[in-house]
Amino acid sequence: MDQLASPPRRRLEPLTIALTIALYRERVAAPPEAFVKKKLRFLGQVALLAGIYLLGNKIAGFAHLPVPGNVVGVVLLYALLNLGLVPLEYVQDAADFLLRHLVFFFIPVAVDLMNWGTVFYRYGLALAFAIVVSTILTFLGTGYLAQWFQKGEKPCPS
Repeated sequence: MDQLASPPRRRLEPLTIALTIALYRERVAAPPEAFVKKKLRFLGQVALLAGIYLLGNKIAGFAHLPVPGNVVGVVLLYALLNLGLVPLEYVQDAADFLLRHLVFFFIPVAVDLMNWGTVFYRYGLALAFAIVVSTILTFLGTGYLAQWFQKGEKPCPS
């Protein structure tokens, strides 16, 4: 007897979980109209962030960029915020919520890593070495870059 294949997991599944938590998380003392208005504003902000993410993916795919689309989306959001085309109030509540619940987005990745046990067993030492070296290089690069940007400025007060 054939088993039905499970439906493919969608990329926005963690976002759906986060939105469900947001909608049922708080107890509202405000009138229902205020609650609905607040949640609609929140959902609009999430839609705007999701649209920027999708646009970043389209740009990366169309231009054949060597970076992932979500990175392009973050750069696009940064540019839109700095140019004032998107005021911070248009995304702040949704961004704060998503950052507050960021750990939920790593659960599917962590569970999927359990399938890679043989790879970690076989190449664990090389992977650990690569992680340590890349972390040290990132710290050093960030420090030197920060010092280079601050060259000529007075030092930060301690």
